[in-house]
Amino acid sequence: MIKEIIHDVHFLSQKSTPATSADIQAVRDLKATFIANSDRAAGLAANMIGIHKRIIVFGLGKLPVMMINPEIIAQDTPYQTTEGCLSLDGVRPTQRFKHITVKFQNEQFQWQTQDFTDLIAEVIQHEIDHCNGILI
Repeated sequence: MIKEIIHDVHFLSQKSTPATSADIQAVRDLKATFIANSDRAAGLAANMIGIHKRIIVFGLGKLPVMMINPEIIAQDTPYQTTEGCLSLDGVRPTQRFKHITVKFQNEQFQWQTQDFTDLIAEVIQHEIDHCNGILI
């Protein structure tokens, strides 16, 4: 089900808890909400739809990619950038890393490890920050 985007900074600043297979509806809702907002969002985190679980989604072309319990396990080549957020007004400066390695569970809750670079890496870092209660 498509959910409303949360703008409450206090709510968004709280850390999310690990997701389990009992949270499959949250995964589906986040995916549906991302698809409905894909014209204006590169990614979403579950807390942005009112669910404090470690679930993110981002677009890889037209394909929404779900990550459950994502954790950055390696990163290199830091750079400064500015980012916007669907939950916040305006853009803000932040530091990101050009290359990251992420350990996560897919929609079947199977563990995977994958490398990402450039814009996709930046989006994943932004959404994982949301899971950690960090806002740009």
